[in-house]
Amino acid sequence: MKAAIMGYGTIGSGVYEVLYKNCKSVEKKAGEPIEVKYILDLREFPGSPVEKLVIHDVEQIVNDPEIGIVVETMGGTKPAYEFVKRCLLAGKHVVTSNKALVAAHGTELIRIAAEKNISFLFEASVGGGIPIIRPLNSSLTADEIDEITGILNGTTNYILTEMAEKGSDFADVLKEAQNLGYAERNPEADVEGYDACRKIAILSSLAFGRQVDYEDIYTEGISKITATDIKYAKAMGQMIKLLAVSRKVDGSFYAMVSPVLVGPSDPLYSVNGVFNAIFVHGNVLGDAMFYGSGAGKLPTASAVVADVVDEARHLNRSIMAFWSSKKLELTDISNSSRKFFVRVKGTPETELAKVQAVFGNVQPVVVADVDGEFGFVTEEMTEAEYKAKAENFGEVLGMIRVRRVED
Repeated sequence: MKAAIMGYGTIGSGVYEVLYKNCKSVEKKAGEPIEVKYILDLREFPGSPVEKLVIHDVEQIVNDPEIGIVVETMGGTKPAYEFVKRCLLAGKHVVTSNKALVAAHGTELIRIAAEKNISFLFEASVGGGIPIIRPLNSSLTADEIDEITGILNGTTNYILTEMAEKGSDFADVLKEAQNLGYAERNPEADVEGYDACRKIAILSSLAFGRQVDYEDIYTEGISKITATDIKYAKAMGQMIKLLAVSRKVDGSFYAMVSPVLVGPSDPLYSVNGVFNAIFVHGNVLGDAMFYGSGAGKLPTASAVVADVVDEARHLNRSIMAFWSSKKLELTDISNSSRKFFVRVKGTPETELAKVQAVFGNVQPVVVADVDGEFGFVTEEMTEAEYKAKAENFGEVLGMIRVRRVED
């Protein structure tokens, strides 16, 4: 089987490395050797082992009848969408690690693949090396999934872990993460939650069987989390995590991405550093959690190559993804319920009565080395109720949502 790789960056080079390093085991599992014939990239790689494989025109891939599988690791949607669509229309199986592409155009590309009796697979688009797409698409099809909650971004989880362990400010840890290569020079997609948003859109579309548009998902990042927030979390014995949540409640669906306080009895509490974890609840399965390295060259490449092997074993049929083009309408998060941790100015002695008049019988949380303010956790209420109470109260210094294990 001849294959092509489009994009020879971190993931693309990792795919080539895995195919080369594990060629014998890949051949055994695929039923035939997988040979990379082309590598599409704008750059040259003089002196590299792939020097003679590099091409610059996608037409060579599209028009070569020997190419049966194309791996897309370019990232973004332009020109990845056009190139992938052309390859599918030419009857070539495609594997991608590109979450932006899948979130924006997944339903169309899946449909084209089905019409051509070929496959469009994207295990590595969510969770790096964690197997989650395949279980949702096969192992868990007997279940009716009603919740997916995940730590889906390694960069933000690393930053929050370091802030908790060292007491550092967000800006300082972000700079450290950039120096270590865990964060991009422009970290906006990670720290503002956009990366996690696209990933939960993909998982929701598969779990619920209909298109979930990432633009419809409420998204809030971690850039406003402070060292003071971390101190309060520690005082309560909790950790702050950026969680992507998708839930079915009483026949309605909602999804959101936001920082959340997580307690020690929650399995997501101990997921630290660059690791990811995805919690799934089904009406038959109950609870399950998928955990592992959510990013990185070789873990992600491993997931890509697993899809390549799957396609090589099923060349003459389409491996279906249960993802309808019919849009899933998400309900506004204002109707979703939870507790909220709130910080306000003053001291419990001077302000608690005012707080309780608005928020009910809450108990103050005081941190020894934080002056001029205190915190409290509300009773469970809807987002709309919290917003109304906060506006009625006046100045709120900060708010973080609170997750319960049974949520």
